Amino acid sequence: MSTVPKRDTYDVIVIGAGPAGLAAAATAAGAGLSTLMLDENAGPGGQVWRGIASTPIKNEAVLGADYWSGAEIAKAAQGSGAEIIHRATVWSLDRNLELGVSIGGGSAFIKARRVIIATGALERPFPIPGWTLPGVMTAGAAQTMLKSSGLVPDGRTVIAGQGPLLWLLAAQILRLGGRIDRVLDTTPRGNYFAALPHAFAFMTSPYFAKGLSMMREVKARVPVVKGVIELSASGDGQLASVSYVAGGKRETLATDLLLLHQGVVPNVNLAMAAGVEHRWDELQLCWSPVLDANGASSVEGIAIAGDGAGIGGAQAAVWRGRIAARAAVAALAPDAVAKLPSLASLHGELKRAERGRLFLDTLFQPAKPFRIPSGDTIVCRCEEITAQDVRDSVAIGATGPNQLKAYRRTGMGPCQGRLCGLTVTELMAEARGKTPQEIGYYRLRAPVKPIMLSELAALPKNDDAVKAVVRG
Repeated sequence: MSTVPKRDTYDVIVIGAGPAGLAAAATAAGAGLSTLMLDENAGPGGQVWRGIASTPIKNEAVLGADYWSGAEIAKAAQGSGAEIIHRATVWSLDRNLELGVSIGGGSAFIKARRVIIATGALERPFPIPGWTLPGVMTAGAAQTMLKSSGLVPDGRTVIAGQGPLLWLLAAQILRLGGRIDRVLDTTPRGNYFAALPHAFAFMTSPYFAKGLSMMREVKARVPVVKGVIELSASGDGQLASVSYVAGGKRETLATDLLLLHQGVVPNVNLAMAAGVEHRWDELQLCWSPVLDANGASSVEGIAIAGDGAGIGGAQAAVWRGRIAARAAVAALAPDAVAKLPSLASLHGELKRAERGRLFLDTLFQPAKPFRIPSGDTIVCRCEEITAQDVRDSVAIGATGPNQLKAYRRTGMGPCQGRLCGLTVTELMAEARGKTPQEIGYYRLRAPVKPIMLSELAALPKNDDAVKAVVRG
């Protein structure tokens, strides 16, 4: 495993070491292409298989078979001949397939003949009153702590939201002896009827039995409230209580920890900054890149694999990674592609892995009040901009997210729009009577991750480097 890139140029650079990135790197390197995989975490696995090589949890039943399946794929990538660098922050990517990356306090530019973006997903923003209070976290953050350090909550804990990850996290916390006082299910009742036409495919998929088992496991030990239509957190500088409305009744619970989750969405910042075309997905209610069947984007040489290409889950991500890497091998080393599985077989495996996904996407489409808040609910955490601030800005002339920057600085903080971008797009679309596609998204530029000025100062001092920074 490297600490600095050994070359200036690679056949393939894979960004991200989650399921898609590991599979892509193993495939490309295994076919003889010079392959570099860059990842900002301390070890392989991404979020789904976080800590796969280092987790202190050794009881395989706690994290489940799906988690441990990542060990074999991580081992394959590490043994493939791919150069792997962890704690590497990729902060720029341009149409010339040149990447800006920071490693160990210094930055460098590296070129590739093909780039596979496998940066995965982000948790969808869940803007409710009080969501910025200390004591309120996302389910993903809690799961990161669980996988990497074996930490689980021991105080009064409420989990609120919807989606497979919510139930998986609850089960894992309980298996490790953690405390959960209540689960507040925000799945809209109408979604159950909308999802019915897709139920058969779901029931014949791997998701069905696993999901049903996890829900039964949690419900046997924790009170579950369904049909939650309002949710807020309160406290004086620290979370003290959670209030919710379900079945026409409001209840307030004294709470030390609130874990929020309403699904995941593609992490699009790097791809958007590189100029990749995106569209608004009306089912998943997020931005997704426009790709061909093999993951190729609108920018020549850039492919996207895994959940960054559209939410499909870990197993689908693996097959997408292999498909994108096979396409790179076919383009760069046609003689080597005969040794790889056929495209037909790979696409067949992907189709099986995605079976039942339409049911999940329909059932767990988040309710409007939890996506498009009102009043003084904070939308942009970095600049403390409220939903009403956004609506007021539209009233005086802001036409889209980029114009809103001039009015309120939304999207200009450390998160660079990751925690407010979708909310801002939908808020402005509603206020202007337009579609999210018409409203658009933030115009993203390098650096797409916060980096130190000292890291930029460490770049090679030559004309090409200066031009690259100016061009970014």
